[in-house]
Amino acid sequence: MKLDQIDRQILQLLQEDAKQTTKAISNKTGLSVTAVYERIKRLERNDVVEKYVAILNKNKVEKSFMVLCQIKLTQHTKAYLTKFEASVKKIDEVVECFHTTGDYDYTLKILLKDMEAYREFMVAKLTTLDHVGSTHSTFVITSIKNSTAIQL
Repeated sequence: MKLDQIDRQILQLLQEDAKQTTKAISNKTGLSVTAVYERIKRLERNDVVEKYVAILNKNKVEKSFMVLCQIKLTQHTKAYLTKFEASVKKIDEVVECFHTTGDYDYTLKILLKDMEAYREFMVAKLTTLDHVGSTHSTFVITSIKNSTAIQL
């Protein structure tokens, strides 16, 4: 799908505040409310806009301890990769998982309450997954930039 300048402007406005009304977007773009509504629906139908979410304050929900954990599998067969990926998708504490190149096969972004919760997570969940050969954990001190917006 080809995005024109108005589509990009609407997407930028939605990324800033997805709860704003089509009337508010209409006022900012100069389009009619109906035209804005139709464009947003088209962007949704074409999966340019996948979903709308609420972004929570990690401190307020006691999930401010962030760990980046690198995983090395024991083997790199399709079956091992598929099984690991299916298993990790079921773990609530893992908010992001990336299949990567380099010394490790995967990088997980994990949110928990504290170090004690991470230890319990490692013992009860991560180390129980099949085919995990080794892990390397990095603890985030401060998040310098955390954005969900994609520059268009």
